[in-house]
Amino acid sequence: MDTTSRLLMLLDVVELGSFTSAAQSRNIDRSVISKQISRLEDDLGVRLLNRTTRSFSLTAAGAEMIKKSRELRELLGQTVRLAENYHQEPRGVLKITSPTIIAKRYLQPVINDFQKRFPQVEVELRLDDRVMDIVAEGFDLAFRIGEPKDSTLIARKLARNRMIILASPEFIQTYGMPKTIDELSLLPAASYTSNSLRVTSISTIDQHGDKIEKSIKSIFRANDAEVLLLKALSGTAFVVVPALTVGNEVADGQLVPLLTDIKLSDYSAIYAIYPHRDLPVRTRLFFDAVREYIGKNTPIWESNIPHFEHLYRSN
Repeated sequence: MDTTSRLLMLLDVVELGSFTSAAQSRNIDRSVISKQISRLEDDLGVRLLNRTTRSFSLTAAGAEMIKKSRELRELLGQTVRLAENYHQEPRGVLKITSPTIIAKRYLQPVINDFQKRFPQVEVELRLDDRVMDIVAEGFDLAFRIGEPKDSTLIARKLARNRMIILASPEFIQTYGMPKTIDELSLLPAASYTSNSLRVTSISTIDQHGDKIEKSIKSIFRANDAEVLLLKALSGTAFVVVPALTVGNEVADGQLVPLLTDIKLSDYSAIYAIYPHRDLPVRTRLFFDAVREYIGKNTPIWESNIPHFEHLYRSN
């Protein structure tokens, strides 16, 4: 292993926060990382890390090396992207990360078609809802709900993400059809919860354009939208979810939209995020294919819901 490779390995350790995480990301043993960093220090003749049993910190020299390592990674990335763009046909590995439901419903069909068209492109898809450093973890493209907070990344809005309130016919038979948001708030609900987000209310917009939050009676919570839909299908709770989570459940009559005359606040839009403006051909073509599949004006998931354009005062 040469000095360049060891510098990039050091960068992984620092950006991912530990030797163990860096080893996992590279699918190698932790001892290999430790040995290569030690060799890098020997080759350079300077200590880069102050190590303890459980943690490490950068020395002054190490901090300078990290700056140079980032510049080196960017230069190498530019060189590879430049070379790739001379290929007549896309090739190489396309590394993508996405929330589970977006990947299953809207990315996988595109991936299947894309690899039929460009068989020399390999795709690595990571299903993960957590916020991650896509540069440090080597992703070419990330799909996320909500605009990223990191201003160094490039974000392209793919589609809006409107909300819908759903319940099964069985639920309506048991509890009656609610006529107001106050009545709905007293009924059992299923809601989303995770380490970073806990939904405890329904967000509506009144006739003056002001946002109003109405608490809901959550009897079931999960960090997966498909699980929440299954709970609604059971007839034991209503659910408020982004429209992108809905398949054919409304069209088939399994779930019924509630309180369609109120105006719901939109949820965060869907974004495609990538680390560089100068995208490799395979990444650019895949992004274009996803945008085409989802739809440039009306997202495909809204088309799955009958008359959705007239629900919740969207116009």
